[in-house]
Amino acid sequence: MKGESFRIGRPWSRTLALLSLVVCAALAVPAPRVAAALPAIVELDIAKFAYTPKEITVAPGTKVVWTNRDESPHTVTSSDKKFASTGLDTGDSFEHTFSTEGDFGYLCTVHPYMTGVVHVHKK
Repeated sequence: MKGESFRIGRPWSRTLALLSLVVCAALAVPAPRVAAALPAIVELDIAKFAYTPKEITVAPGTKVVWTNRDESPHTVTSSDKKFASTGLDTGDSFEHTFSTEGDFGYLCTVHPYMTGVVHVHKK
């Protein structure tokens, strides 16, 4: 046995050649990437009869969440009536996703002196 070389027969050589080809092809193809980033979320408080902060600037696609921290009920209603919450009791939240650019004023229909603005612009 000394001096003899090990030789792979035809069926095995084809299998190894095919396996090598598959491994090389797999390494040549880039791994898929996560294409979409998670949507941005901005949280606002309703406290002491005011929206805090009163004005924000966000990118299109941002979700804004208002949470009532007051003892009194409040609403979040856009000036153009394109979005409106129901009455929010203490601890309740309302959310709206801003998909288009623009300036969106809103108010509390229970307390109309409570106002705020969401500015939506590409960064």
